[in-house]
Amino acid sequence: MSDKILITGSRGQLGTELSKLLPDAVLTDVAELDITDLNAVQKFVKENGIGTIINCAAYTAVDKAEDDAALAEKINVLGPENLAKTGCKIIHISTDYVFDGKGYKPYAPEDETKPISVYGKTKRAGELAVLQNAKEAVIIRTAWLYSPYGNNFVKTMRRLGAERESLNVVADQVGTPTYAGDLAKAIVQILPQISEKTRGIYHFTNEGVCSWYDFATEIMDESGLKCQVNPIPTSAYPTRAERPAYSVLDKTKTKNTFGIQIAHWKRALQKCIRQM
Repeated sequence: MSDKILITGSRGQLGTELSKLLPDAVLTDVAELDITDLNAVQKFVKENGIGTIINCAAYTAVDKAEDDAALAEKINVLGPENLAKTGCKIIHISTDYVFDGKGYKPYAPEDETKPISVYGKTKRAGELAVLQNAKEAVIIRTAWLYSPYGNNFVKTMRRLGAERESLNVVADQVGTPTYAGDLAKAIVQILPQISEKTRGIYHFTNEGVCSWYDFATEIMDESGLKCQVNPIPTSAYPTRAERPAYSVLDKTKTKNTFGIQIAHWKRALQKCIRQM
């Protein structure tokens, strides 16, 4: 094994941010490497002298996954399992959707998982597959990811806010937005600390708590948009997959284990919008 780092899903939001911080990393997306093919994965790792894998590849279309469970499972469970079987150190990205959201205090990594959607169930199974197959594995659950890249809530709100006079946004789902640039920095800090001792599940989002409505309002304010944001209940905006109503993640273990400082979500949002 060499010390080369492989970033899978490198064209997504997090992969893009990581590739800026790790210019020597080997970057793959689905076109370059099919992580659901074990032989292809093992061959690629060997030929490229990979020692560490950061897995940002995932099936993330939450509503579509309800009707496309087989593909979601292939990418979210079999893919991470194959990567974990290479013997490399691995950082695997997971989600707040592994919880049912019926709690009222921040979820710690060891709290019971009860996913309520196909997406959540496949992501939880992927976590277990990584832990079963990799000796040195760090799983990072995150939530509400956004950046200047790809499709995300911030970009959608800015686009709609410029086009419309008012918007309705769900106000009874509570969590914490995460700027992909901040998550990428945390991952770079964690990389040299991966060992059998730090093996396990960790949480990373920005600090603070808000609803999607609060988040949307702040996006309009920071972007200087005059669009009026109206709060609505989840029941007024039915979706194919059920979402956790409360999915705030407790980050104490991450901060204590890796010595990471985390910015408040409002400050992180300001930083991201300045880059847009």
